[in-house]
Amino acid sequence: MAQQGEKKGFIARMLEGKERDEEYARSTLPTSRWALFWDIFKGRFSKLVIVNLLMLIFFIPLILVYFFRSTMLGLQASWMPFASWMGVGYPAMPNLTGLPQELIFSNNVFYGALMIVAGLIAAVGISGGMYVIRNMVWTEGIFVANDFWRGIKINIVVVLQSTLFYGVMLYLFSVSISWSNWMLATAQGNAVLITISKVISYIATVIVSLMYLWMLSMGGNYKLKFFQLLKNSFLMTFGLIFQNIFFAVLMLIPVILVLIGSFFQIIGYVLLILLGISYMLLVWFDYSQWAFDKFFESKREGGKVNRGIYPKGKGGEQSKAVQEYQKNLEEAMSVKSDLSSRPIKPITDDLKVYELPESFSRDDLKKLRESKELIVEDTEKYAEEHKNDEKYVVYNAQFEKKEEPAEEENGKKKSGKKEKKK
Repeated sequence: MAQQGEKKGFIARMLEGKERDEEYARSTLPTSRWALFWDIFKGRFSKLVIVNLLMLIFFIPLILVYFFRSTMLGLQASWMPFASWMGVGYPAMPNLTGLPQELIFSNNVFYGALMIVAGLIAAVGISGGMYVIRNMVWTEGIFVANDFWRGIKINIVVVLQSTLFYGVMLYLFSVSISWSNWMLATAQGNAVLITISKVISYIATVIVSLMYLWMLSMGGNYKLKFFQLLKNSFLMTFGLIFQNIFFAVLMLIPVILVLIGSFFQIIGYVLLILLGISYMLLVWFDYSQWAFDKFFESKREGGKVNRGIYPKGKGGEQSKAVQEYQKNLEEAMSVKSDLSSRPIKPITDDLKVYELPESFSRDDLKKLRESKELIVEDTEKYAEEHKNDEKYVVYNAQFEKKEEPAEEENGKKKSGKKEKKK
């Protein structure tokens, strides 16, 4: 039984993390967004893995649809003889030019629609994972499992809306590209116009993908209606286009490794399984938080700037936020705490307040009063016995030293006033 309890405790700690205490003292926080990324990556690596595995469960339908599509294309390629003109003699084989592009087009039409549905299921996992990752970027204490399900409840609507928009747009552009390839292969229509539409579809795919990332990060930070989210994500996509592309490439490193192939492909698949999705969200949420600080939080009154970091000013000087924090901390430390200066008896079950029955008499009231008095006496007795404990003596001594100069100064002021009166 004891071993089972230990295993249970270990699993709970792995899933939930520590209590919601302040894991980061304010002054020890990273000083930049880059430092924050590495701090989270190193310090909370196991939590990133757990969050990724939780999200990956919801990505299973999407992975299966992609697998079936790839398998179907592979089978069709092995069954059918592709050539510009096949067969000698009678009966003649038909012209098969453009057939591969036609098969890809038909598969994209069918499996693309399934991917939209599978994407909505994946959105459930994203809504929970992005809440946990956002809290990591804000350096808040987290329960991994609890916060994951809480994030689903909080973010599910905005993530489903954003994913549906992205899924439909991606479906239309992919179908458009495969249709253009089919038309070009069979030399149908105006080749120039078809090529232009194909290029536009590729560019639009990139733009919509960046908008989707902004919709996730803004939806996780702010309460916005769908069309506000759409408008703001469009503005952020073009307003920070070069930064967006850089961080999008940075977050796609595991996917790029898979596309390279060979040994790198194995590394890419391992990374995707262990922390691919959580890594991508961490990169983007860390970057987007910098953008929110610069363009939103710093512009509005009471905005929460630099959440999760402890920035320094130019030349290593401390920022105003840091100086204000230290000032408040010093003021708090200079006030003597009644809880820390005297012994307080721990709560035990040896003494209890007498519970009055539903119908009570004078005798019951007397017992209640006596039980309370007994607890007070016991508390005072405990305080008297432990008042000379080292921790209380040391704590009170530092305030006695501060009080002595203050009393001397007050005495001088009083004597000065008496002399003036004379």
